[in-house]
Amino acid sequence: MLATSLLYIFPLCIVAGFIQRTTGFGFGIFIMTMLPMLLPSYAEATTLSGLLALTTNLLITIRLRRHIDWVQLRPVLFTFIVVSAFAISCLNRIDSLWLYKTLGILLIICALYFAFFHHRIRLHANRRMQIGMGTLSGLMGGFFAMQGPPAVLYFITAEPSKEKYMATISAYFFIGNLAMTAFRAGSGFLTTAVLNGFLYGIGGVILGTLIGAQVFKHIPEQKFRYVVYSYIGLCGIYFCLR
Repeated sequence: MLATSLLYIFPLCIVAGFIQRTTGFGFGIFIMTMLPMLLPSYAEATTLSGLLALTTNLLITIRLRRHIDWVQLRPVLFTFIVVSAFAISCLNRIDSLWLYKTLGILLIICALYFAFFHHRIRLHANRRMQIGMGTLSGLMGGFFAMQGPPAVLYFITAEPSKEKYMATISAYFFIGNLAMTAFRAGSGFLTTAVLNGFLYGIGGVILGTLIGAQVFKHIPEQKFRYVVYSYIGLCGIYFCLR
């Protein structure tokens, strides 16, 4: 990697860490807009994204560990780990262009629907729904390092407060990214370039997470959902236009 490429990673990680801490997701979605252009390969970019996201979610999980809802978390997480392992094994054989466009359209529809009709939505915490959301999240995580939206839409409706939501989704991302990093390392994607990028980015992750924690405290409970839905919609627009 060129030294200039490594220098770009630090400010990207500040913004990505801030987004993750204020909305509960979005680290991979934001940072993957640039990482594929800074790393030698797309697979290495997803590996670095997952490794950095693992770190920021570890910090949040430790801070909010008492609020984690393990009953809701376990089935979704187990499904995610199994499906993401399959997706990573197929990564070098998939043409992702049409998947990005489809992903963008789905994110926009989900954001609009949940923003205007979330009072009528009841994502029942049954096994079928948990497996379905875990499967979608696993596919998106394995292919794009962007496993957030399906899990976010489930947990934000299943949890009664923003603290329980933030704690549970952060534990989900931490354990999930830990598993995916192991899968990617086994596939040969954990390279010297990835480790160098991690060393340059870790300081930005910590700084962005600390700033985001202060902003999170001041987001009104009743407005928090709209912050999350708005970000999902903006991500969808980005993927449609890329």
